[in-house]
Amino acid sequence: MFKGLSPGAIGVRAGTLDEALVAAKTGGFGGVEFSPSEIAGLIDSQSAEAVQARFTEAGIKPAGWGLPVDWRGSEEKWQEGLGELPRLAQAAAAIGGTRVSTWVMPCSNARPFEENYRFHVARFAPIAQILGDHGVSLGLEFIGPKTLWASQEHAFVHTLPEMLALGRDIGPNVGLLLDCWHWYTSHGTIDDLKALTPAQVVYVHVNDAPAGIPIDEQRDNTRALPGATGVIDIAGFLQALKGIGYDGPVVPEPFVDLGGLPSDEARLKTVGAAMDDIWQKAGL
Repeated sequence: MFKGLSPGAIGVRAGTLDEALVAAKTGGFGGVEFSPSEIAGLIDSQSAEAVQARFTEAGIKPAGWGLPVDWRGSEEKWQEGLGELPRLAQAAAAIGGTRVSTWVMPCSNARPFEENYRFHVARFAPIAQILGDHGVSLGLEFIGPKTLWASQEHAFVHTLPEMLALGRDIGPNVGLLLDCWHWYTSHGTIDDLKALTPAQVVYVHVNDAPAGIPIDEQRDNTRALPGATGVIDIAGFLQALKGIGYDGPVVPEPFVDLGGLPSDEARLKTVGAAMDDIWQKAGL
């Protein structure tokens, strides 16, 4: 495992690959997320080797990328994204960026569970096929808080076992974007994590939960820096992932306002220190 950075997740501006590499290095991260469209453009104008060299020279790994297909919207937008995806997947894979992820809404007012399940399989299966053709794995994030999945007429997938089942029905290269927040709020256990295989965990997010709030009353947009409150057993979470052999990025997604810090550098160092702390607590 290595500490990965999503600059936008902590309010850091990094509009280019070079800026993202500098940000990751400043915060002490071992990897950074990237834009597949930027990478594809750089490969077209230079070469995959030249882009890889930028990562190597910075001592930073390609951590992963967000799925650039509008699979939730219209048929036209979905098809448009499918048409663009092979080029982006090929470019990302050429630099070792073989992990892509997205999240799945845990409820719907429009579709009952079974209809929604069929919709997700139909929308994701062609995406997974294209990614698999280029050796890329797709991580799907389940959203755990009851305050969210019970907020609409029809609950949908919102636990680890449910998302594993959905992934199996989509394709062999589909696993989890595993966020310790959603694991905690869905009443997940350490044993659930120990039962996973490395291939089932594509990507990992970490954060913490506010203290003094019952699990089923936690709200998705109110979180804390990893390890800040101790509500989530982050050490046990990371130790379990290490135990199954997960070797990918662990990315902070705290949803906490760091705007009071004076600079991007201060934000990076603050979050980097939080990551160092949970690493130490987990004995990594």
